[in-house]
Amino acid sequence: MTPTHGQPRRPRTRWGVFAQRDFRLLWAGETVSALGSSITVVALPLIAVVELDASSTSVGLLSAAVWLPWLLVGLPVGAWVDRMRKKPLLIACDLLSVAALLSVPVAAWFNALTFQHMVVVALLCGTSAVWFNTAYHAYIRIVLDGRDLLEGNAKLQGSEASTRAAGPGAAGMLAQAFGAVTALVVDAFTFLVSAVCLWRIRVVEPKFTPEHEQVSLRRQIAEGLRFLARDTYLRWMVTWGAVLNMALMGYQAVQVVFLVRTVGLNPAVIGLLLTSGSVGGILGALIATRFSRRFGTARGLLVLQAVTSPFALLMPMTTAGPGVLLFVSGAVVVGIGVSVANIVVGSFRQTYCPPHMLGRVVATAMMINHSTIPLGSLIGGVLGDTVGYRSAMWIMTGLVAPCWLILAVSPMRHQQDLPQTHAAEKGTARAEGDRRGAS
Repeated sequence: MTPTHGQPRRPRTRWGVFAQRDFRLLWAGETVSALGSSITVVALPLIAVVELDASSTSVGLLSAAVWLPWLLVGLPVGAWVDRMRKKPLLIACDLLSVAALLSVPVAAWFNALTFQHMVVVALLCGTSAVWFNTAYHAYIRIVLDGRDLLEGNAKLQGSEASTRAAGPGAAGMLAQAFGAVTALVVDAFTFLVSAVCLWRIRVVEPKFTPEHEQVSLRRQIAEGLRFLARDTYLRWMVTWGAVLNMALMGYQAVQVVFLVRTVGLNPAVIGLLLTSGSVGGILGALIATRFSRRFGTARGLLVLQAVTSPFALLMPMTTAGPGVLLFVSGAVVVGIGVSVANIVVGSFRQTYCPPHMLGRVVATAMMINHSTIPLGSLIGGVLGDTVGYRSAMWIMTGLVAPCWLILAVSPMRHQQDLPQTHAAEKGTARAEGDRRGAS
């Protein structure tokens, strides 16, 4: 595979992708930002439950608001990202998140915080995340050579999982000691650090051609949709991701209320319990590269999902005392499966999709995957209030367990490794080679 955007190949060292300055800055900024975000994942529902006495349905609504922008603006954002420089956009998204998050503690300190305010903040942060994540996936391909994408994504996923492990525990301790709203100040600061790290990256982005800019937005969106819908690999991956995300967010929307009101745990213990999935994420990131090379990106992913997904059924069995180990076991194993899947699927998209369509394909895939998250959050919240928190956990984890069967009917079941280049790109490269040979 040739280096992306004409950047020279760098000799491999024992430091791997960390030998590259721009990747170190990208990794550092995202690691710090991910730590703050993982704190907020726990802080927001704790603020709603403890400070505003919100119901399970309200907590589900708050979780849904974070993800709803993917459904509303995900497709046009993908087309816009393909037309724009990524770095300034990423920095602007970070600064918007800083302002939105700081408004919550300020309102709380003036006794003016309302649930409606928190929903607006969740929507703003969610919209910022749509732009950021779409541009970020395309920007990784600019910062790293194609041959380094799997390793780079594994490093980023590993650090994100590590911060998810530390974040909930930190959020629980902050909430116990200073109140949950204080945690959002920490998250705002981490977004500021991320913006500074991005600003210092030196890589030069490719220029867009006038022909590309003249293509209508509607046509670009349609091209991204057609590319994904017609591709047998991406189509099944997106279907699986959408169903899995709905199920995962369904139980995650109610798990804090379940642990507080059914199991009877305090915020500090809940924060530690919620790190379990992130510990699994760390383990998954550590093994992803070697696991994929040993068993194959296609066959290995399929087998791993079949083994890990059913462990979600342990979490509804959680009780106080030693029974919390059931939650830990289920969350760790499911976290391993999700982490490896994120790395393999993300790296596959970045190498497989044509560069000029990567933003649209990523945004389309993530829009479909994330569009089910608000639905899952609302279903989980409503089920918690209607059939009980433990029953809601059983229903939603019961959907997680068989999700791997969607991948089992895809072409992956016949292959050891996923292809690295789309068929159309192979044809283009071959034609270019023929022209060079004939000249």
